[in-house]
Amino acid sequence: MNRSLFLRIQSAIEAHDPYFVQKRDAAGHLEKYMRPPNKNDTDRLLKDNESRGFPGMLGSIDCMHWNWKNCPVPWKGMYVGHVREPTIILEAIASHDLWIWHAFFGLPGSHNDINVLNRSFVFSELAEGRSPPANYSINGHHYSMGYYLADGIYPSWSTFVKTIPSPQKS
Repeated sequence: MNRSLFLRIQSAIEAHDPYFVQKRDAAGHLEKYMRPPNKNDTDRLLKDNESRGFPGMLGSIDCMHWNWKNCPVPWKGMYVGHVREPTIILEAIASHDLWIWHAFFGLPGSHNDINVLNRSFVFSELAEGRSPPANYSINGHHYSMGYYLADGIYPSWSTFVKTIPSPQKS
């Protein structure tokens, strides 16, 4: 997408809903979104999540389908998946306070979370053993790589902690 088109879309969205206008925080600094966490961010994420009972968690990951109403006819076959309509899939990682620090739109033919994951630059780093440093212990086991909460479709990688499908009451 060229810059002028992006800026026109951004302007139209901001005019439609002020929620999307960049705001200043309590200290008067512009809030920053859509960037990888730096060391201070990672430390904050780990500290916040540990205080909430999730030591080592960097965020939650999931994908969502966005209907592409005006998808060009020649492209529809590449963007139609299980929902039978053309969609673009967005993979996002967010913290509990809704700081979205990673977003990746799937490419043609990426009709599910796994296909998007296989093309996502964040997880290509993980597949090569590189991730933000995170040192924590759970039940006497020490870990040096953070994890993401994910649903059941994600692979059994040590960096994904899946939800409990049938939680038991104690």
